[in-house]
Amino acid sequence: MTVFGGYVLTVRLAVLVSGSGTLLESMLAAALPVALVVADRPCRGTDLGTQANIPSVLHERSSFGEDFDRDRYATELVAILRAHEIDLVAMAGFGTVLGEPIFAAMPGRIINTHPALLPSFPGWHAVRDALDFGVKVTGCTIHVATPEVDHGPILAQEAVTIRDDDDESSLHERIKAVERRVYVDTLRTIADSGQLLGTPI
Repeated sequence: MTVFGGYVLTVRLAVLVSGSGTLLESMLAAALPVALVVADRPCRGTDLGTQANIPSVLHERSSFGEDFDRDRYATELVAILRAHEIDLVAMAGFGTVLGEPIFAAMPGRIINTHPALLPSFPGWHAVRDALDFGVKVTGCTIHVATPEVDHGPILAQEAVTIRDDDDESSLHERIKAVERRVYVDTLRTIADSGQLLGTPI
């Protein structure tokens, strides 16, 4: 929320989900201005939105194969976001890599989280890669999403020490605990200031 010319303005946030919705739960518990939940497959995330009386849309993927049209899917997603007057998008465990049209429509307004300290260990297997490489510290990164996956400007990071007895599951759970807090704090700062990277939202 921000004040402009005496008026109170609220950033309208859309959350993109694919799974259990634990990040979304944290956002709702923190009273972030979630105005829309969108899922790319049937999942608990849309149930959470519905339970919170937030519009929840299943924009299901037509395919998980090589024939999937990312640009068309992204164009359709843009139409959904515009219909709900969305200002900011938070990807929360969203399993679809989006095509160029959404980044053109909402430049710098799509936020993502990654379970590593970018630029180290980009990609789908960041936790496993950190363990395999033998680093002693990893963590989570909140960043602006861009067409190049896991490459956008970094907004926040926090380190997580890797324990000698960690496996992929235990390490990922500890990263997720940090991620939920840091992501919520970052989104709250953006919503309260009405600014992202110095640009008004």
